[in-house]
Amino acid sequence: MVAPLLATVSDAAGTALKQTAASTADLGAARMQMALSLGWHIILACFGVGMPAITLLAEWRGHRTGDVHYRLLARRWARAMGVLFAVGAVSGTILSFEMGLLWPGMMGTYGEVIGLPFSLEGIAFFIEAIFLGIYLYAWDRMPPVAHMLSGVPIVIAGVASAFFVVTANAWMQQPTGFLLRDGRVVAVNPWAAMFNPATPPQTVHMILAAFMVAGYGMASVYAVAMLRGRHDRYHRVGLLLPLTVAGIVTPFQIGVGDWAAHFVADNQPVKLAAMEGVFASGRGVPLHLGGIAVDGELRYALEIPYGLSLLAHWNPGAAIQGLNVVPPGDRPPVNIVHWAFQIMVGMGMALLLLAAWLAMSWWRRREPPRTVWFARAAALSGVAAVLALEAGWVVTEVGRQPWIVFRVLRTADAVNPAPGLVYGFVLVTAVYVVLTVATVYVLRRLARDVPVPVAPQEPDVSGYKVV
Repeated sequence: MVAPLLATVSDAAGTALKQTAASTADLGAARMQMALSLGWHIILACFGVGMPAITLLAEWRGHRTGDVHYRLLARRWARAMGVLFAVGAVSGTILSFEMGLLWPGMMGTYGEVIGLPFSLEGIAFFIEAIFLGIYLYAWDRMPPVAHMLSGVPIVIAGVASAFFVVTANAWMQQPTGFLLRDGRVVAVNPWAAMFNPATPPQTVHMILAAFMVAGYGMASVYAVAMLRGRHDRYHRVGLLLPLTVAGIVTPFQIGVGDWAAHFVADNQPVKLAAMEGVFASGRGVPLHLGGIAVDGELRYALEIPYGLSLLAHWNPGAAIQGLNVVPPGDRPPVNIVHWAFQIMVGMGMALLLLAAWLAMSWWRRREPPRTVWFARAAALSGVAAVLALEAGWVVTEVGRQPWIVFRVLRTADAVNPAPGLVYGFVLVTAVYVVLTVATVYVLRRLARDVPVPVAPQEPDVSGYKVV
């Protein structure tokens, strides 16, 4: 959950803002704390978007086919879904406070511009919480169709939450919906701010990424179990159902990623230059694979002639702006952005190959590949999807630097000038360590419980034992 308390926190922080600059150490600590919080929370948010749909699909298949394995998987996944939702609510609340306390220069000035999607996200969060409670505790207390329908609002609210939050980030990339007069925000249009030019590619890209993280992440658990010798139908279905969902989404995500890259090329050319390590403007610019930026040039990269011009503008002779068009102080850190982009694309292409491998085997033999290498690749797919997700957000956020609101407000001018932010970063890091350990412990306990109960106080499908 991001921001039920955001408006109050932002107002208080904005009032306390002083006309002094934060130290370099405090600015760095604030940025690292925000990166840690967002990077941790976004993984749970992805499961909150994709896992309910996959769980409902398993429940539907179980009732349609009468297969107990689908029903048992749905019940087990629902319990894990409840745990992840609860932990995500904690990390989302932390983010709510951080937005106002760490960045009062942005929220105090532009809160009225971008507050609408945060408020709508809060509504979606409460809808999701209400129906998740109904879904978890209504097994066998409601007719099957009614129970499955109670899960539909969870799916819709989860997707809506992701959409609303990402529109706020898209506004930071392409700020619209207001005018600045004498340093004051006027003519505010919250709807124009929410539906800014970056909203379509960025929201679609994020929602599809959420289904990939959830699908590959869930499948990897059963792939590991199969590598340990568990080849019964329960584990095969647990692998194939989420892996199929993620595999179907993957090629669409590659297409949306190309759309997003074209948007960056047209609207944030400096970010594109950092992504590809292009320092000098020119035409017919090659695509770089690998490489390290040293002394104003990208070294040791494998070049594909005309590749970047072709991919960015569908023209091998198209002009590409280099980092030399802006002063050094206005450039993002090239190596971080460049390698994050390389990792994102590399992981995405690897997952596309895994999906194609599964599709080819199913088309030929109506079964997944039998080789142990497929199980190993599937076991690693969850990690690969998370790496691609995190790397993509590094490109999005770090590639926008030094601006927190693109070409409107610098990050250094938005941070809280109060001293001691370093201590806050240490404290929040400790909180996330505890949350991580507790979450892993609880999920492992849930995975080992046999059988899985319908609700915490009731027995599950009688007579079935997971091997």
